[in-house]
Amino acid sequence: MFPELGHFCLILALCLAGLQTIFFVFSFNQHIKQFNLIRPLALGQVFFIWLSFLILAISFVNDDFSVQYIAHNSNSALPVYYKLTAIWAAHEGSLLLWVLILSAWMLAVIVASRNWVVGFSNKVLAVMGCINLGFLILLLKSSNPFLRYITDIPLDGVDLNPLLQDLGMISHPPILYMGYVGTVVAFAFAIAALLNGQLDEVWAKKLRPWVLIAWVFLTLGITLGSWWAYYELGWGGWWFWDPVENASFMPWLTATALLHTLAVAAKKGRFLRLALFLAISTFALSLLGTFIVRSGVITSVHAFAADPARGVFVLQFLFLAIGGALFLYAIRAPKLIVPDLANNKITNKELGILSNNILLLIATGTVLLGTLYPVLYDVMFAQKLSVGYPYFNAVFVPIILIMLAIMLPAVMPKPKALLLLVAFSLLLAISFLVIYFKLPKLNAYIGLSFALAIIFSTLYMRKKSSMTLGHIGLAVT
Repeated sequence: MFPELGHFCLILALCLAGLQTIFFVFSFNQHIKQFNLIRPLALGQVFFIWLSFLILAISFVNDDFSVQYIAHNSNSALPVYYKLTAIWAAHEGSLLLWVLILSAWMLAVIVASRNWVVGFSNKVLAVMGCINLGFLILLLKSSNPFLRYITDIPLDGVDLNPLLQDLGMISHPPILYMGYVGTVVAFAFAIAALLNGQLDEVWAKKLRPWVLIAWVFLTLGITLGSWWAYYELGWGGWWFWDPVENASFMPWLTATALLHTLAVAAKKGRFLRLALFLAISTFALSLLGTFIVRSGVITSVHAFAADPARGVFVLQFLFLAIGGALFLYAIRAPKLIVPDLANNKITNKELGILSNNILLLIATGTVLLGTLYPVLYDVMFAQKLSVGYPYFNAVFVPIILIMLAIMLPAVMPKPKALLLLVAFSLLLAISFLVIYFKLPKLNAYIGLSFALAIIFSTLYMRKKSSMTLGHIGLAVT
């Protein structure tokens, strides 16, 4: 009966998420009594989802091979830490981990929003509950990790895939999901602002820490994933432009643009509508990544599942959630009450940030095109086609080089010092590459010189530690 209890907990969480969605849809007026039930309903979801995950974990540790998911992904001889890792080793468990982490972000919002305006915090939680509802439906409809064998219960499990018995499997998925799923907070903030009809610096200040935390987790998760793939799969570099790797990289690019936009919006009240669009786009790309990983439409060594039915559901959910959000943005964004900045001139720094954001969006578009083009080509011409690293390097690298060039005046605003620094960095880069690697490529000279210039100028200017670390990290990459 123990696994059935976990299944029942998911059903209760689904019911609470459904009630939360109903109250949200029909009770936009915060004075309506049911609207105030959104917070306790969210707490109930958190409790039952975490209890369900705990039950599955205990079932794994106790080797309950009557549960199909456990029999397929574990073994009695497996160490306990790998039994727990096996929870997210396949589609069903990884989807439960997704829902668990979404509920964790919901709990964080509940705790942090105690001093927020009640109507706004309830709208944020309600949007997160609507997203949770969609994934709970998918989990219970076609991805239930608690299904049992009716007959012929195996005495032992199949075992966890040997490639997944690794430190990377223990750390990479939960950390990556924390960033991936964390983008839902920005999405919820955007929808709440659109519904309220007002947007200002306070909104940007409240949102920025949430985006920063999600971005840090996403950065760390991508780094761990590329490191793991590098030594496990023998790729010829840290990044091989695999479709599933791209699925997490695209929201990282737009989240980076969102972070810089919010930095200006929180101080000057500029780019607020752009921040809304980037918040929606970042979560949209996270959902698209979920579709890529779980649909089987794109071949990848990282894909969790190849079930078209699950892929169709995720695609429908993507169109419903993001299509609805973009429609709301189209009709409400022009009418939003925003600070009047007509008399304030845009500064060079703000213009640089805006230019870099545009380049980041273009770079995201090139990655998106290269990732989805094989699918579109197959649909249109019924022929298989692959897009590999030559395309991505050819179109992505020049965009990033331009972005680095625009970054330099921002981190080193003194023109004379900047020229001397670039000249010195170029000389150093050419000397290093020619002597040690004999690389006569122009891209290599330019890229390394820009990277060195950014590192030296960032250290010289002694900006905030977080900014210094971020810019040096980009230069090293």
